[in-house]
Amino acid sequence: MSLFPPAACSRLIVKIGSALLVDPDGAVRRDWLAGIAADIAARARDGQQVAVVSSGAIALGARRLGLAKGGRASLEDAQAAAATGQIALSQVWAEVLGAEGLTAAQMLVTLDDLEHRRRYLNASATLDRLLNLGVVPIINENDSVATEEIRFGDNDRLAARVAQAAGAGGVILLSDIDGLYDRNPAQAGAVHIARIDRIDAAIEAMADTGSASGMGSGGMVSKIAAARIANAAGAHLAIASGRIDRPLSTEARHTLFAAERGASARKAWLAGGLTAKGRLAIDAGAVKALHGGASLLAAGVTAASGAFARGDILDIAGPDGRVIARGLSEYPAADAAAILGLGRDAQEAALGYAPRTAMVHRDHMVLL
Repeated sequence: MSLFPPAACSRLIVKIGSALLVDPDGAVRRDWLAGIAADIAARARDGQQVAVVSSGAIALGARRLGLAKGGRASLEDAQAAAATGQIALSQVWAEVLGAEGLTAAQMLVTLDDLEHRRRYLNASATLDRLLNLGVVPIINENDSVATEEIRFGDNDRLAARVAQAAGAGGVILLSDIDGLYDRNPAQAGAVHIARIDRIDAAIEAMADTGSASGMGSGGMVSKIAAARIANAAGAHLAIASGRIDRPLSTEARHTLFAAERGASARKAWLAGGLTAKGRLAIDAGAVKALHGGASLLAAGVTAASGAFARGDILDIAGPDGRVIARGLSEYPAADAAAILGLGRDAQEAALGYAPRTAMVHRDHMVLL
């Protein structure tokens, strides 16, 4: 097996894009999907637990409802297409996996399900139980209720977030491209990048936001964002082409984003979050302190924005505006604003009560 064999990866998340599941006319590519099911069954026999993040509901529903632009002409069309297509998508998965002796389960999640800690833990427990029962969870964003403001928007980042929740060691993003190139692969001289050990500004600059098929919602930018999320949890992530038969068992070119040792479960959840309720700007001294393992003190905070409460997730940005950390606020927004730049003694006078040890404690913060 070319990517993440069972001996090295006990749990695997496979994301399949819309253009691989559904042809341009809106019909399911059943023969190709049967090959994926056969690959999953082979991995299961070798002891690997596999969950699938499956796109395709909107594309399938749009065909059945006769909607323009693949069901993406409006939010209402997308929601209607998703509601119609999801039932067809889950049926196809149940059939192809059933033919291999496997049981499929459907999980539909929203952004809030994985951004709120308690709901995230509930989803994690469900995934864990299903996988331990030998079931193949088929996961998708619940597009029938998601809005533009509160949604993942692409299944690449959803797959990485699911990998965190499932404690998976690997993520495979099957797509219409075989990995990352140093420029748009349509350009002459584009060079394929086989392995990436650190995602930096140079790697991000290589990304192209387009979706080659016009059917999906993610491009290379979303895939690099997914790699960041997965790597933060200690999971390796590969971008590979699904434009071949049996892509989970065929040796083929791909890009691997290699993970270092993962953060704690709580810090990985923080790092992988897509929404923050507020933002703290900090000075150079505070940046240095955070990199040295210290908590964020009010004295090093230069500005605060957002309507956040105590316990909400905050982005923490350095003097250049780049977000360098994320953590849980120890104060509501009004109190945080009152003690910006103040030492401990002055904080008590400003607040009228004894201040907490930090604006964001190091135990509830992760560097990005």
